[in-house]
Amino acid sequence: MKKFIAALAVLVTAMVSMAQAQVGSEDIVFVQVEAHPSLQTARQRSQFFGNQLADVNGFSLGGGWYGIALGPYRRDDAQRVLQIYRSEGRIPNDAYIAEARAYGNQFYPVGANVLNRGTLVEPETTQQATATQPEAAPEPEPQPTDETPAEARRSERQLSAQERKDLQIALQWAGFYNSGIDGAFGPGTRRSMGDWQAANGYEVTGILTTVQRQILLDQYNAPLISVGLDTIADSRAGIQMPIPTKAVRFARYEAPFAQYDNTSGDGIRLLLISQPGDQRTLFGLYDIMQTLEIVPLDGPRERKDRSFVLEGRNSRFVSYTEAALDGGEIKGFTLIWPAGDEERRTRVLAAMRDGFERLDGVLDPAAGGDAVQNVDLVSGLAVRKPRLSRSGFFVDTAGTVVTTAEAVQNCTRITLDNTYRAELAATDNALGIAVLRPAENLAPQGVAQFRSSSPRLKSDVTVSGYSFEGKLGAPTLTFGKLEDVTGLRGETELTRLALNAEPGDAGGPVLDTGGAVLGMLLPRTQDGQQLPANVSFAANGLAIGQVLSNAGLAASAADATGIATPDDLLRDASNMTVLVSCWD
Repeated sequence: MKKFIAALAVLVTAMVSMAQAQVGSEDIVFVQVEAHPSLQTARQRSQFFGNQLADVNGFSLGGGWYGIALGPYRRDDAQRVLQIYRSEGRIPNDAYIAEARAYGNQFYPVGANVLNRGTLVEPETTQQATATQPEAAPEPEPQPTDETPAEARRSERQLSAQERKDLQIALQWAGFYNSGIDGAFGPGTRRSMGDWQAANGYEVTGILTTVQRQILLDQYNAPLISVGLDTIADSRAGIQMPIPTKAVRFARYEAPFAQYDNTSGDGIRLLLISQPGDQRTLFGLYDIMQTLEIVPLDGPRERKDRSFVLEGRNSRFVSYTEAALDGGEIKGFTLIWPAGDEERRTRVLAAMRDGFERLDGVLDPAAGGDAVQNVDLVSGLAVRKPRLSRSGFFVDTAGTVVTTAEAVQNCTRITLDNTYRAELAATDNALGIAVLRPAENLAPQGVAQFRSSSPRLKSDVTVSGYSFEGKLGAPTLTFGKLEDVTGLRGETELTRLALNAEPGDAGGPVLDTGGAVLGMLLPRTQDGQQLPANVSFAANGLAIGQVLSNAGLAASAADATGIATPDDLLRDASNMTVLVSCWD
C-alpha cells in the first residue's frame, strides 16, 4: 500500500503543474485537512503534513484562522486523493474538498504563492535604520510554546471540568478514546492521549501540552470552522440557532420558510421553518415536506404527536428536517448538504440542533405572498417530480399492473398514482410490456377484462391514459379506429390504430365499444422511428396474456361484447387505468 500511495503522490504532483496553469478555474479545488487559530501551530502542522505528503499548502482563512490544504487539483482528482488518504489514515476523517476562493495569503511553503494572492511572511525581528530616523520592526505576535511533561501536567490542572470533558470528546471523535466522558484523566484517557500524540508525530508522554490540546480541539472543531458556524437570531421567524455563515446567506421569506441560499458553491442550503398552527397543521407540513425535491425519497421518517423528523438521501445530497409544535407555533429547520461529506455534515448538524432556540414570534403566514406563483412550487421550493410518467391498467384484484416497459427502465423507485410503491414482476422488452406488482395489496375499483374474439377492422376503439402525465389527476379518453389487426410487417402480436395519442397515453388500455380490453398502447416511437401523428400501435390481448402467463398470472376474459354507454365506458376505463411513474 505504501508503494501505491507513493505512486499516487507522483501522479498528483504531475497533475498539479497542469492545474496551476488554470488556478482561477471553478474546477480547481483543494483538500483541506486542518485549520488553526494560531499561525505558529498552523506552520508546525503544515510541516508535519509536508514531511509525509505532496502538495501541502498553508493559507490564511480570514478571521484569524489558518488552513492546511492539499492541492490544487481538479475536482475529480481531489475526490480520489481525499478517498485514498482518508482510507490510509494519512489525513483526518473530516478532511473535505474546498473551493480555491476560500483561501487568502499563503504561509506554507515559505515563499510559495500558488493562488497569486500574496504570501504571509514571518514578522521581522531585526531593526532597520534609515539615514534620517531609526525605525524598529514590529515585534512578532506571541505564540504558545510547547511544554515539558511536568509543565504540561501543571497547566492541565488549570482546566475546568468541562474543558477536560471536551478533550475526551475530541479524543473519542478522533478514534482514540472509547470510555465514558467523565473529565477524569485515568489510564484509558492517558493511553488515548499517547496514541493521539504518536499519530500526530509528537513524543509519546500521555500528557498533552497546551499546544497539543489546542491542535486536538482545532481538529475536532475543523468542520464547524470550515463553514463559519455562527449563531444568528431571525426575529421574524422567531428562531435563534448556529448556521454555516460561510456557506449560506439569507435570501427571502416565503411562509412557512425563511430561505438561506448557498453562497459557497458546494450546495449547502438552509430553511428555517416557522408558522402558527396546531397538530393538523404539523401533520400537513410533514406530508408537504415529503413532496418537495429537497427531501429525497430514501431515508427514515418519524412522526410523533407534536414533532417530526425527516431525512432523505440521494446521489447528490442529504436532507435533514425537524419541526415541533409548542404553544401554537411550529418551528424547526431543514439542512441540505452535499453527498459524500458525512463527517462534516454530522458535526455541523449536531451543533445546529444543540443550539436551536425558540424566540418570541412566528413568521407571518402572508410573508412572500407576492412571489410569482407556479404549480410546480410550494413556498418557492420545487415539488419533486418523476423522471417519467406513463399509463398502466390493473389486471387482477390484488393490484397487478400492466404497462409499457419504457415507463420502468432504470428507475430508483416506481409508483402507482404517485402514492403506492411497485416492483417489476416481469418484462418482455421485445413486445415492450412490463408487469408491476404493488408492494402492498391494493383493491382497484376496476380490473381489465380482455376480449377473446377478434375485433372488426375500422371498428371504434378508445384509449384510456394519462395523456399529460398526471397533470389532470385523472385519465383522458382518446377515440380512434382499428386500422389493422397486425403490424406493418405482419406482426401478429400487434394491432394498428388510427388515433392521436400523447406520450403519456403509452401503457394505457385500448378498449372496444363495450369496454373490453383489446390491448395496450405502445409508445409512438418504434425502433428509432417517429410514426405519423395519427398512427399508433398496441400489443394485443393475446400477447399480453402470454406475458402474464409467463409471470404466473392469468388474464380475465370479458363475458360478452356489446356497446357501453359513454358514462359506463368512462367509468370502467377510469377505474382500471393507473398512473405509473419512474423516479430517480
